[in-house]
Amino acid sequence: MRVCRSFSVATALIVVPFLSMTVSPQNAQTDRLLADIPTGKTHIVDLSYAINDKLVPWPGDARWFEARTNATVEKNGYFTRSFWMLEHYGTHLDAPIHFPPGNITVDQIPAKQLFGPAVILDVRAEGVKDADYQVRATRVEEWEKAHGRVAEGSIVLVRTGWASRWPDAQKYRNQDAQGRMHFPGFSAEAVKLLIERKVSGIGCDTMSADYGASQDFAVHHLALGAGLYHLENLRDLSAVPEAGAYLIVAPIKLEGGSGGPVRVFAIWK
Repeated sequence: MRVCRSFSVATALIVVPFLSMTVSPQNAQTDRLLADIPTGKTHIVDLSYAINDKLVPWPGDARWFEARTNATVEKNGYFTRSFWMLEHYGTHLDAPIHFPPGNITVDQIPAKQLFGPAVILDVRAEGVKDADYQVRATRVEEWEKAHGRVAEGSIVLVRTGWASRWPDAQKYRNQDAQGRMHFPGFSAEAVKLLIERKVSGIGCDTMSADYGASQDFAVHHLALGAGLYHLENLRDLSAVPEAGAYLIVAPIKLEGGSGGPVRVFAIWK
């Protein structure tokens, strides 16, 4: 969580070809979602925070983001910058190698794993009552009773409402007198069930997929060890439906990286 890397500016380009062919109802629905983006019939929400030096860093990090101007239009006829930042800062992706026994770097994550149906577990009410709330397997099963079995390749996000505290570091971290953070997260038992469901990744609108007071980071070891990735510090998830949305995950393709900044889009009708 304190891994430092220097990043140069990167642009994620996603090209999705439309083929005239027989497709399953689910694929046809996805095609319609994509085709209707230009018309405005498809809702699209950016779930990532813009990167700057005013985001909430992990406690103990002394440096997190720096940018400088390399060239200006006035002097050089064009504008460029360079920047340095932590891999795990702002809205970012944890690659499996971030915690053992995971061994897949961010550039090695299969592209197909970066696209999938969104499963939204709304635990805002639970988080208000208990800042240390952990999503249990029964909560996933409740979602399945309402919407059907979690599909293989899904990306499961926990909506805690913590984004409403951003970017106030004191409220967002919610640290006690001993410096321990308090915010909701996944439980290991829920992650075990999601691994059985063969999901591609999990995510949250908090600093960590583990609940804030975790000392052993059991979810990190379990999920990343199984080849899943984490999406952390996602923006406000309140508009995304519990079922029916589709996610596009576009992390920086940093060779050997334990993670990095990510652009996440939710689309739905």
